[in-house]
Amino acid sequence: MNNAELQALKERYVAAGAASPNKQFAAHATNAEIWDADGKRMIDFAGGIGVLNVGHRHPKVVAAVKAQLDLLMHTCQTVMPYEGYVKVAQKLSEISPVRGHGKVMLANSGAEALENAVKIARAATGRTNIICFDGGYHGRTFMTMAMNGKVKPYQDDFGPMPGTVFRAPYPVAYHGVSEEEALRGLRMTLRTDSAPESTAAIFIEPVLGEGGFYAASPTFLKAIREICDEHGILMVVDEVQSGFGRTGKMFAIEHSGVEPDMITMAKSMADGMPISAVVGTDKIMDSSGPNSLGGTYTGSPVSCAAVMAVMDIFESEDILGRANKLGEKLAKRFAKWQAEFEFVDNSRNLGAMAAFELVADKTSRTPRADLAAAITAKAKENGLILLACGMHANSIRFLMPVTIEDEVLEEGLDIIEKILGELPA
Repeated sequence: MNNAELQALKERYVAAGAASPNKQFAAHATNAEIWDADGKRMIDFAGGIGVLNVGHRHPKVVAAVKAQLDLLMHTCQTVMPYEGYVKVAQKLSEISPVRGHGKVMLANSGAEALENAVKIARAATGRTNIICFDGGYHGRTFMTMAMNGKVKPYQDDFGPMPGTVFRAPYPVAYHGVSEEEALRGLRMTLRTDSAPESTAAIFIEPVLGEGGFYAASPTFLKAIREICDEHGILMVVDEVQSGFGRTGKMFAIEHSGVEPDMITMAKSMADGMPISAVVGTDKIMDSSGPNSLGGTYTGSPVSCAAVMAVMDIFESEDILGRANKLGEKLAKRFAKWQAEFEFVDNSRNLGAMAAFELVADKTSRTPRADLAAAITAKAKENGLILLACGMHANSIRFLMPVTIEDEVLEEGLDIIEKILGELPA
């Protein structure tokens, strides 16, 4: 079927709230390129929203999934466990920088990992409240919607959110929130909204994902760790988007040297297969009762096979080194654009987790969401998949596969540069 035929079916049968505004339909893909149902080639700078750090259909992942299909597809690990779940848990425990010996539970999605992290934190502390940050994004289930630091489009139509979720400022100096002010806001939240003795955990993205790709500094993350230690609060880092090599380390929190109590992860851990995880200190992870964590499909054998293949790829292809080199290339091109165009500002990256902002001018820093929307639309017309993000919807983010070929990367960046040159001053 072609794009038009598939679009007609989508409009007839797919719920509006679940439907993509994109009228192209993916047919097949390799590494950083996708071909739609009409045969048009697209360069992928979105990576399934950070899911494809090792590229579309990496041969080792495809081979591992195919081999697993010949052995076992499903038993539900709580009914009859299997090797893949245990091996993935062992590997994640070994690589995750949590305090002490780590234990693991597997789930299906990032939101499900966050839901379970809340459950575990409450069981471990006997407390109910959690604190999150402005601009944070944690998912689309009811608990994670309440945790999100952005209303639209995640909460608007769905009525009251769960209680016992409180908010603190995230430090974004470019938009007027210093680290000092953010910490003052957090302490005020602990004083006025969520008393320390009632607070189970503080959840933070070391690099905001949907919130704009702003990285929290090591000093800020260390201050969060100190506040948690002072009050017996658990520190939980959400690495669903920043994890698995995007920032040049396996997890973004490693740039700070801070050891959290729990880490949530998903997206690029299985190169497109659905799986997520919560990794935490053993005492914390063992705090809830038998069969209190899990689900029918959690940690499926096929997804576990994909995870182990991804782990092998990270070692054999130096994905972390490639992420840092990719980040350097992006930073160099961003600097050029920032020097040439008055409306391009605040370019930033931590490894290959990179973005820049569209503003009215560099003096006022007034966000221009309209320019960001225009760039992503024109990019699609020119064969490039590109995403905006941010609390002001004015940042362009880059989530292409870390394995992208140099010539494909440059082709995509040239498309953006051409579009920037055509925008009105």
